[in-house]
Amino acid sequence: MKIKEQKLLQIDPYLEPFSEDLGLRAELYLKKRAELVGDSKTLSAFADGYKYFGFHRTRSGWVYREWAPAADEMYLTGDFNGWNIEECPLKRLENGVFEVELKGRDALKAGQKVQAVVISSGQILRRIPTYATRVVQDPVTYLWCAEIEDTFAKFPWTDKGFKPNNTPFIYECHIGMAQEKGAVGTYKEFRENILPRIKEMGYNTIQIMAVMEHPYYASFGYQVSNFFAASSRYGTSEELKELINTAHEMGIAVLLDIVHSHAVNNTNEGLNEFDGTVYQFFHEGDRGNHSAWGTKLFNYGKNEVLHFLLSNLKYWMKVFHFDGFRFDGVTSMLYHDHGLGSAFSNYSMYFSMNTDVEAVTYLQLANELIHEINRNAITVAEDMSGMPGMCIPLKEGGIGFDYRLSMGVPDLWIKMLKEYTDDNWDMGKLWYELTGRRAGEKNIGYCESHDQALVGDKTIMFRLCDAEMYTSMNKLGESIVIDRGIALHKLIRLITASLAGEGYLNFMGNEFGHPEWIDFPREGNGWSYHYCRRQWSLVDNKALRYCELNEFDKAMLKLLKEDGLLETKAENRWLHQDDKIIIYTKGDTVFAFNFHPTKSFDGYFIPVGSEGTYEVVLSSDDGEFGGFSRVDSKARYEAVKTPANWRGFNCYLPNRTAIVFKKIG
Repeated sequence: MKIKEQKLLQIDPYLEPFSEDLGLRAELYLKKRAELVGDSKTLSAFADGYKYFGFHRTRSGWVYREWAPAADEMYLTGDFNGWNIEECPLKRLENGVFEVELKGRDALKAGQKVQAVVISSGQILRRIPTYATRVVQDPVTYLWCAEIEDTFAKFPWTDKGFKPNNTPFIYECHIGMAQEKGAVGTYKEFRENILPRIKEMGYNTIQIMAVMEHPYYASFGYQVSNFFAASSRYGTSEELKELINTAHEMGIAVLLDIVHSHAVNNTNEGLNEFDGTVYQFFHEGDRGNHSAWGTKLFNYGKNEVLHFLLSNLKYWMKVFHFDGFRFDGVTSMLYHDHGLGSAFSNYSMYFSMNTDVEAVTYLQLANELIHEINRNAITVAEDMSGMPGMCIPLKEGGIGFDYRLSMGVPDLWIKMLKEYTDDNWDMGKLWYELTGRRAGEKNIGYCESHDQALVGDKTIMFRLCDAEMYTSMNKLGESIVIDRGIALHKLIRLITASLAGEGYLNFMGNEFGHPEWIDFPREGNGWSYHYCRRQWSLVDNKALRYCELNEFDKAMLKLLKEDGLLETKAENRWLHQDDKIIIYTKGDTVFAFNFHPTKSFDGYFIPVGSEGTYEVVLSSDDGEFGGFSRVDSKARYEAVKTPANWRGFNCYLPNRTAIVFKKIG
């Protein structure tokens, strides 16, 4: 592959002083790639670790292999041999690899529990195999161990030819908390109960959190212990495959929230000190510890670590048919200080000695591999630093992601709602934050994700309405607090979805204003599941106002999808600070927002792109969306050229209302 970093310089001329850094980025990537692939030419052929390591059926029985370079001896123990730790030794091969063959098809059986025993520098270490595909916790002792599962057995997939939609409308979800019951939900329950809701709403992509096994449920899945194991809390690997297969049949792509930025510190459950050393997978000393998260940091400079991580990506795509990944903690990966406390106020901060160039190389390799396996795959970077080239193709000098999350937008909404009264909202700042992004790069816009729903914070709806949600969400009641909350909730979502990215994301339940926060069961709350569930009964109850927000979200997505509006650049903007008005066009569609808390405008001039007849295709003030039905949805408006050379028409624009018009002739 030839890399033309000048393409990136053409897209962003401000990078010219850092052309040598970009050249080094390309050089390091190509050098490492050649080092890894050798004569095989493809990264996919290199990333086959899951086919070799771990447990595999053979014609004569089973084979188990492990990479443990610092181990002196290794043994396999478990139900199959009465937990005798010396009865089943592994043979040491080259390059720190250990292997044992177990004769007989029934030498190991599905459901049997096993552990690896590592002898290192005189220590006897009980470990979970690094490529274990199922890891379970004993309900009595709370100890974790691997469970034999024939993950690679043939599954009756029916999704041949499926490919994700060009514009992702992402429903971010968590299997365990997706049910209303006060317990952990399952893959099966999600498939049967939640996927139909997502399909009906109009989302075409789900992003599943907390799939990779993690010992602490309250970590939200971000402290991974077993990278090849689908969490057993929710069911079996086959049930996860059924979920993904069903999603594909519904036309819904499935992304995995992948955590390659760090790993859990635990030694009994995780990778840490598997062979008795910290440096097997991670950096030694301070560089190997995340000061804020208390987790271990991968050494992306080691080929064996790259083999493990790249094989992990291929495993989830090939074995489970995931359509791509949302990469967690990319900012933490990119910088030695993990971006903590850094404002990234100038370009030099992206190319200084603080940048972890080995992590950059890994992310480039990861993106090449993913798109080599599936050219229609989707990769999303969670990066708050704004690293240049993040979503520029590799051959043009970029890192190769398809999208980055618009992480500044949720911060904007929190700041607006917390620090400013409604009549002091700055329309110019709002426009700048929603539309400002790096040239040539795609973003996923969102106004809130799971991050804004965690205990200690508040969702947008809860921030708007707070305690009133407990008493005043009945349709028969009256509350100016709830009226304001419902109106702004819709405006915030529509302007964010239509402006902040080439894709859109919502966390499950937030579309209908799910009350309260998320708090996982933990000692501090008496191990309660009360706040770790989704109360679907609220939106299903037609006597409550949650269903009005739900209907608006559905109508909003339908409009944005049908007309491909996220793929169209906003034009002909009109901002009026005193009136609190924002108007813009996207092709023949016109978005008009009146954020003013009290002023409605009769005969407000709506500037448009071209003359013709326009009609209302969406009004946030419709009664079915919890509004006051002040907009005539049947009216037609003739846009004409004015003496001042504007094209537009006059209409009634109520306060706290958004109206979308479309040219029909």
